Amino acid sequence: MWYFQQMLKEPNIPKEAEARAYEALRGLLEKIPILQVEGIEAEAVSGDWQPDFIARLLVDGRPHLLICEYKSNGQPRHARSAVLELRNYVAHRAPLATPIFIAPYISPAVRQLCEEKGVGFLDLEGNARIAFAGVFIERVVTDKPAVEQRELKSLFRPKSAQVLRAMLREPGRAWRVTELSEISGVSLGHVSNVRTGLIDREWARASDDGLVLSAPDALLDAWRDSYTAPPGERLRFYTPLHGSALEDAARSALRDAEAHGHAAFASFSAAQWLSPYGRTSTYYFFADDEGLRKLQTALKLTPVSKGENVVVTAPKDFGLLADTVEPAPGAVCTSPVQTYLDLSIAGERGAEAADHLRQERLSWSK
Repeated sequence: MWYFQQMLKEPNIPKEAEARAYEALRGLLEKIPILQVEGIEAEAVSGDWQPDFIARLLVDGRPHLLICEYKSNGQPRHARSAVLELRNYVAHRAPLATPIFIAPYISPAVRQLCEEKGVGFLDLEGNARIAFAGVFIERVVTDKPAVEQRELKSLFRPKSAQVLRAMLREPGRAWRVTELSEISGVSLGHVSNVRTGLIDREWARASDDGLVLSAPDALLDAWRDSYTAPPGERLRFYTPLHGSALEDAARSALRDAEAHGHAAFASFSAAQWLSPYGRTSTYYFFADDEGLRKLQTALKLTPVSKGENVVVTAPKDFGLLADTVEPAPGAVCTSPVQTYLDLSIAGERGAEAADHLRQERLSWSK
């Protein structure tokens, strides 16, 4: 313990975080019967890169070193640089040692990166994979920590989502922060926060021309996994219209709503225009107050508590109604991305329709 106490005297060391990393590593190693922890010491600060600390072990009586680097941020961008430094250090300074990356939380993507690069990992949530000299330790904690969940939710909240929708419409485009701010109607500061979140997760990269999505599929996967139905009033109606008469009346109403108010086909009804998969007996729309009035008039809607064949959601986030496409005259639909997200939470049939839509309309070159 003396070595670690000495390390904590250094003024630039984040004491609490480093102490937790130390305790997590020692606690994990001490559970292995054939291991004896002789000490965990800090490397002296110098001009060259040094690991945060080195664990000196006896493995069934034979000495072994763990070269450990702790990062307060375990996102892919930070993890990749740590993994590179660890590999270089081991290759040139301690070829028989085992490199270990430690962070508060290590995502599945970073765990895969570590495994591919031959680097062990440990996070403070309990996830670990460390293998050396006949020792194999693997632990998986299924729940994401609250901080990680909050960060992801923040990245997909309405204002941030407006930025993401703009980028996903043109995934190959390089965006300046000012351009994204103007097209999404979001402040420069908020766009900068989204930019940092995307780069840290390696979903985007900074180029000379601006910010470019580098992993739109990974971004969309994470958005889908965090997605919940948009807040707003969900209204149920019955219309006596059917088939082509209903669709013609709806398209006329949506075309009129573009001048005053907003309304759009949503969910299964939008998918029917974007990438037909299977019809449903219920029609779905997003609409603001004026758009709802036009739909009520055109479709002769009657409010009902059950037996509805039209569902209209009045979302609190009006950005959803600004992100539309029109695959046929008057057939105003939520965008492919928004339609995909809504289908993904619409039960088994919705998930199947979402997969079909993604294959048809949201496939990007790797």
